[in-house]
Amino acid sequence: MTVRRTSPVDVARKIAELRRAIREHDYRYYVLDRPTISDARYDRLFAELVRIERVHPELVTADSPTRRVAGAPSERFATVRHAAPMLSLDATTSEEDVLQFMEDTARRLGKSPAWVLEPKYDGLSVELIYEAGTLKTAATRGDGERGENITANARTIRALPLALRETAPRRLAVRGEVIMRPSAFRVLNASLADAGQPLFANPRNAAAGSLRQLDPAITAARPLEIVIYEVLSVDGARWTSASQAIEALRELGFPTSRLHRRVGAINAARDYHVDLAARREDLDLEIDGIVIKLDDLAGRTRLGATARHPRWACAWKFAPRGAETVIEDIRLQVGRTGALTPVAIVRPVSIGGVTIGRATLHNLAELERRDLRVGDRIRLVRAGDVIPEIVERIASPGERRGPKPSPPRTCPSCGGALDGDRCPNRVACPAQLVAALRHLGSRTALDISGLGEAAAERLVSSGVVKQLADLFELSAEKLVRAGFGQAAARQLAGGIARARRSEPRRWLVALGIPGLGARAAGVLADAFRTFERLAVATEPHLAAQVGPAVAAELAAFVRDRANRRLLEVIRGKR
Repeated sequence: MTVRRTSPVDVARKIAELRRAIREHDYRYYVLDRPTISDARYDRLFAELVRIERVHPELVTADSPTRRVAGAPSERFATVRHAAPMLSLDATTSEEDVLQFMEDTARRLGKSPAWVLEPKYDGLSVELIYEAGTLKTAATRGDGERGENITANARTIRALPLALRETAPRRLAVRGEVIMRPSAFRVLNASLADAGQPLFANPRNAAAGSLRQLDPAITAARPLEIVIYEVLSVDGARWTSASQAIEALRELGFPTSRLHRRVGAINAARDYHVDLAARREDLDLEIDGIVIKLDDLAGRTRLGATARHPRWACAWKFAPRGAETVIEDIRLQVGRTGALTPVAIVRPVSIGGVTIGRATLHNLAELERRDLRVGDRIRLVRAGDVIPEIVERIASPGERRGPKPSPPRTCPSCGGALDGDRCPNRVACPAQLVAALRHLGSRTALDISGLGEAAAERLVSSGVVKQLADLFELSAEKLVRAGFGQAAARQLAGGIARARRSEPRRWLVALGIPGLGARAAGVLADAFRTFERLAVATEPHLAAQVGPAVAAELAAFVRDRANRRLLEVIRGKR
């Protein structure tokens, strides 16, 4: 009996057929929302492709549907410059402001333009770059000019095409939002609770935290989705309108919003806003408003942008979600600059699926002005659907209120005398040091894995960190002696070691100098290149880059003897 052996050509052809079929079914499922086969049939196709590729690893390509999780965990995310600036949107909750924006735009253009309307998603904004139809780079928005390279993690999102369907432009950069649906968020948090792991605060934090995992396998296990809504740059295609571009993106295989609308009348924006606000709880999406954009791409170019916002788009936000509850305590919180912030501890209440237990009162003067007391019934909102804020006290006839809070005379953290509403004990105040550590290790600063609030408090309370520079002398063994578990100690020690090699821009943000945010840090880093040059720059030279106020703060920081050890760490001399 003659056994017919499968030729390499036949194997390659079979692999190509399976990949083509799987991509087509992904497109029908994620983009069109009209699947034509069952999940079981899809799983069999996928399993067959996995089996053949396992036997013929030489035929595996980077854009294969099986390559959703690949490579070893990353030690940290590299920084990449965006193909085009990823600007934020000018936002308002005022209908009057929105109508004024639309009327002003029409007047500048000399005609009544068409508009595109879409939901304002509350997720993580990302840039995706495709070359010859294949995904090459994915990056977070970052500071708008640069973002973190999260390509390996983005590849795990099943809705994101690794290879485009149709004849693709030579190079295409698009912008989208990585999201997690509230229903999926609740399931994820339930599973984390069962495993005894920390829970995410809301779907946006869950999406961001999942996408920024160092191990792509963890990201792959999270229920992430993505919506593409903007072309940042293109080489090899030409579209005249945003609605035309969105349709082309959908044909290429990108998941786009099914709630996208093209309208010609200004009043249509009002109707769209009212409709989505009414349907908000039923959409299973985290949205906090709508986005209104000029449809004509040439008109967008003509209008241009400010340093922060495009002049051809705006966000019309929904009214914040709110609920009633009771103030159970009022505590003072000391920030990294020594400022005292009163915080209301409230009876836990759910707002938009998130349990709220505290709310900011901004400052002592605001607490006095609003006359809020323990026992008061209040109305809370999530300002911007994120930060809990007290809107008003709800008075009841004949109520007996608690006593007014007494003005503080000493710092609740170090016990030292206050200077107005600020603790001047910058060197020895534990709360200021904890806050400074949290800022230094934050995502926008040195991004030290494992340095959260609990870790920062343990470092200070154990006495192993008495000033910021002490952090960079810690080893895993010292952290274990300070009360950290073995795994947590290794993670934090590794994060600290990697942080030492951070670029100047991140160090500048980490210093926590008033007014010196990510954008100003980028300007200084580009101008001076190294921290050595920056440290010896004159104040007028600094002011030419970031203005006199920030320059004075930076110069004072560099001159301060208490900061000498930290500056030596930055310069690599310790």
